[in-house]
Amino acid sequence: MKAVIQRVLSAKVTVDGTEVSSIGKGVLAFVGISVNDTEKDAEYIARKILNLRIFEDANQKRWAKSTSDLNLEILCVSQFTLYHKLKGNKPDFHYAMGPKESKILYDKVLTLLKTMYDPLLIKDGVFGAHMCVQLENDGPVTIEIESNTVRENLKDTNEVP
Repeated sequence: MKAVIQRVLSAKVTVDGTEVSSIGKGVLAFVGISVNDTEKDAEYIARKILNLRIFEDANQKRWAKSTSDLNLEILCVSQFTLYHKLKGNKPDFHYAMGPKESKILYDKVLTLLKTMYDPLLIKDGVFGAHMCVQLENDGPVTIEIESNTVRENLKDTNEVP
């Protein structure tokens, strides 16, 4: 499982011109699910989203506080395109888990975040929909996280990205 975390001042998701979610200061997490992912990967990604220290503390010390330390909002957006391989100029998505199975794991990430944190601070887009995501980057700070299980499984096939 992979998450691309962006530190934001604000972010929102719209579907067909209608806003479905928005947050103020916090993190926008794009979450991709690979064919090899399990609930263990969902647990790892949820913990990292909550505990990644990408914010300053009260003394302006960088990389000192996490989203959960500061009681900030989280907006999760499912994004299967994180698991691609380029074939020439065309992306191939056979590393991405299919929609039915990946929705279960994506929902697991959301459930874990809501269980480990304030559920009112966890927002998400619409799984499988064509979404428009607007964000105001803070920094900009963008961090990519990938669960260990995926890396180990891809090593076995000699195709580590």
